[in-house]
Amino acid sequence: MKIIGIAGGSGAGKTTVARTIAEKLGKENVAYLSQDWYYMDRSQMTFEEREKENLDHPSAFDSQLLISHLNQLRNGLTIEVPVYDYSIHNRTSCTRTMSPKSVAILEGILVLAIEEVRSMLDFKIFVDADPDIRLIRRIQRDISERGSTLDNTIKRYLTTVKPMHEAFVEPSKRFADIVIPRGGQNEMATELLENLVEHYILHK
Repeated sequence: MKIIGIAGGSGAGKTTVARTIAEKLGKENVAYLSQDWYYMDRSQMTFEEREKENLDHPSAFDSQLLISHLNQLRNGLTIEVPVYDYSIHNRTSCTRTMSPKSVAILEGILVLAIEEVRSMLDFKIFVDADPDIRLIRRIQRDISERGSTLDNTIKRYLTTVKPMHEAFVEPSKRFADIVIPRGGQNEMATELLENLVEHYILHK
């Protein structure tokens, strides 16, 4: 099994690129994972404490569980992936069953920044986008999909998202095999990437 890592800043369009490639390769060939599913279990904290957690720092993720799951998939084993709920800022008690496939696509802001995770990847992609575009998409998504308010979204962006992007996400671009400019809207680059992945990953 080959593992493709797709990184990029919050709102850059990495999920769009990841899902587009997954659809191109077909569900029968692809196991799709999001790094967001692997936020640490914070059940011991109150809601107010969890709400203040920095979700853009490498320590926010249970990388050991993620690496264990990637190894299990690579060894042909089925895994139970955690389910994260942004409305409670924590994992739920539910899991989703995932079977091993020919390719695993892992997308997330820090999949190239965390060395132990990066070392698992056979093919590394970074999705780039202008900061103002990323901010607008972040605001739209957090309000419409994650139950946040405009004030809370902007506050989180300024206090954690932006500084963590500059400290960890942007520097991880140098580890990428391919950088896609203009984010998930770059249809030509995404199509070329789809064909490249299909040829070199599935048919190698």
